[in-house]
Amino acid sequence: MLGGSMAALSWHCAARAQTNLPEVTVRQQKPAAPRRKIAVARKPAPHPNIRRIAHRAAAPLPHPRQPTPEAETPAAAEARALAQNTTGLNKARANILPPLGVSPYDISGAAIAQAPQGANAPLDKVLLQAPGVSQDSAASGSLHIRNEHANVQYRVNGVLLPEGVAGFGTLLDTQFIGNMSLLTGALPAQFGLHTSGIIDVTSKNGVFDGGGAVGVYGGSHGTITPSFEYGGSSGQTQYFFTGQYSQSNLGIENTTPAYNAIHDRDALNKFFGYVSTILEDGSRLSFLTGSAVGTYQIPATPWQTPFPGVAALLPNSAAFPSSAVAENQYEASLYNVLAWQKSAGALDFQFAYFSRYSELHFMPDTYGDLLYNGVASDVLRDSFLNGVSVDAAYHYNDAHTIRGGLYASGEDTYVRNSSFVFATDAGGDPYGAPFPAPVDKSSKFGWLLGAYLQDEWKISRQLTLNAGLRFDQMYQYVDANQFSPRLSLTYAPFDSTNMHIGFARYFTPPSQALSAPVNLADFANTTAAPAVSQSGSVLPEHGTYLDAGIEQKVLPGLTIGIDGYLKWAQDLLDDGQFGQALVLTAFNYAKGFNQGLEFKVNYEQGDFRAYANLALAKQMATNVVSNQYLFDPDELAFISNHYIYTDHSQTLTASAGASYRWQGTRFSADMIYGSGLRAGFANTQTSAPYVQFNLGAMHQFKWAPDMKPVTIRFDVVNLFDTIYAIRDGSGIGVFAPQYGPRRGFFIGISQKI
Repeated sequence: MLGGSMAALSWHCAARAQTNLPEVTVRQQKPAAPRRKIAVARKPAPHPNIRRIAHRAAAPLPHPRQPTPEAETPAAAEARALAQNTTGLNKARANILPPLGVSPYDISGAAIAQAPQGANAPLDKVLLQAPGVSQDSAASGSLHIRNEHANVQYRVNGVLLPEGVAGFGTLLDTQFIGNMSLLTGALPAQFGLHTSGIIDVTSKNGVFDGGGAVGVYGGSHGTITPSFEYGGSSGQTQYFFTGQYSQSNLGIENTTPAYNAIHDRDALNKFFGYVSTILEDGSRLSFLTGSAVGTYQIPATPWQTPFPGVAALLPNSAAFPSSAVAENQYEASLYNVLAWQKSAGALDFQFAYFSRYSELHFMPDTYGDLLYNGVASDVLRDSFLNGVSVDAAYHYNDAHTIRGGLYASGEDTYVRNSSFVFATDAGGDPYGAPFPAPVDKSSKFGWLLGAYLQDEWKISRQLTLNAGLRFDQMYQYVDANQFSPRLSLTYAPFDSTNMHIGFARYFTPPSQALSAPVNLADFANTTAAPAVSQSGSVLPEHGTYLDAGIEQKVLPGLTIGIDGYLKWAQDLLDDGQFGQALVLTAFNYAKGFNQGLEFKVNYEQGDFRAYANLALAKQMATNVVSNQYLFDPDELAFISNHYIYTDHSQTLTASAGASYRWQGTRFSADMIYGSGLRAGFANTQTSAPYVQFNLGAMHQFKWAPDMKPVTIRFDVVNLFDTIYAIRDGSGIGVFAPQYGPRRGFFIGISQKI
């Protein structure tokens, strides 16, 4: 029995030792009295092979649902580390420039691809999906945000892209957009200068969009658009490139309701490149580059009446119908951005250097413009800008995050107008042969400087107060500055509810190239002489802005929102096309106000996505105080004593769209509605309302298991072939009619590589 007990105890201690249990101490006891030995048959020792089998049985077996993981390859580990680092740096960059106190309207790259025309649609057409964005002609800026003319700021990966002088070509290519947000309202202090809307773009990148695609898109109106995109990564470096070439017989809006425009061919090249690398210290160095270069034929308008008295003064060979007038325009925009981003403990910051070159050249049909306009102007504008910006955020504690930054840019602009004119007698009638007027030119090197400081105070988990102060200084044709306080309060009583209210002061400098002075004396006693001789300098705009809104998640995937705003402005900025050259010129109203109410609904669940927006708005102004020579004397006198609607003010704007994937095919539809822009004497009339519907379908095919997929899409623009005028040719700063596109059918094919 003692032998059996000792054997059991030995086995128990060994078992505890094998299971890392505390060692058991066995005390030595006095030997017991001798007992009679009992013969016990010993169990034979197990065979060595049996021991090995028992050992294997004792070892834990892997779970059948969790196979033993294979070792990660170095390339996979490197890609995973790059993806994690990139995600962390993107979050840090978002922390530097958060849209505090506003409700961003996000349009993802996937949402763009799923809409009619997808990434083949120009950026300004994509933006019509957002609330409060109204359509206009290319000659008048293509779009307006909350009834403002221009005053839009574009940012890519957190860096401001300064505006240029180009009019028709949208600088940014839709293909490279990974995500885009529209910010409006009482913006935080980091956003200055141009503030009617911030188009904040995050580009695609190589980590999440490896590989690429080549494709071609085209159809009605002689449209053909080959394109490519490619992205990838190598080590801690990622890259993404896109390129597009497009041609169309409807480059600019038709000046007639006819299906085909006259003399309206365009050719446009766009390119975008992005390269970033993560350095050994964890910081990121990024380089952005892009270009848009285009040539445009200016649409001709038939049945125009010649300028009084000039037909007899031109050679017989110059007598031709207005449909044969052949004007042209060349535009080029190029930009580069080098940015360095780093996080050090509680501090996140980004330093950026940027440069931008922009050129516009309008080339007249000399005899045609003289015959129908009495003047033929060759207009050149170019601008070269360099600048730096630094933005930082310091997480002081759980309640306070301090943010600040600096901005400085120097711009060199050159403006030249070379005109052929007729001399006029005392009665204003032309006589003699046309002759070149003195060249009117202006060059200027100007500066824009800015600084801001703000504090994000999390009063509680639901309540956040953001207070800031911004200072801006301009040294251009006019020197001016302003301190601009900003204040906003955000309240989220529930996870599904977000409310905001904000106040902001804004300082908006005019575009330097668009505000160049004109020597009116050079055109005295000619057909180019204006009826008004006043020419006040273009001034910066000073604005006060109030904004409040609420967003509510009603159901999973369903969000509704409402936002209201009110703005008062001193020296309200506006632009217009005054004359046959398709270039804009800036001027100021002494006072103006802008008010509106916006509603939005977004729903996304599974393969279905839908949105709807409605905006009610009004902008009015009085008393022109700069570049008064652009106006008719009677109109100028009327505006000095009355508030009038600005030409781009639209009372009701709406947009809606939906897409659904069924049996592997994505079907989509969208629409835009406008109650009509202003028209007539002093903008006292309204153009006719319109609605345009578009359809799209796309399907991805895979011809073989080892082949990458092919995407084929079919789109219909203006499904019901609605004939409508965006501009009827009247109103302040409107030189010619512009009609919306007639019905068009388009097919695209894209092969992933």
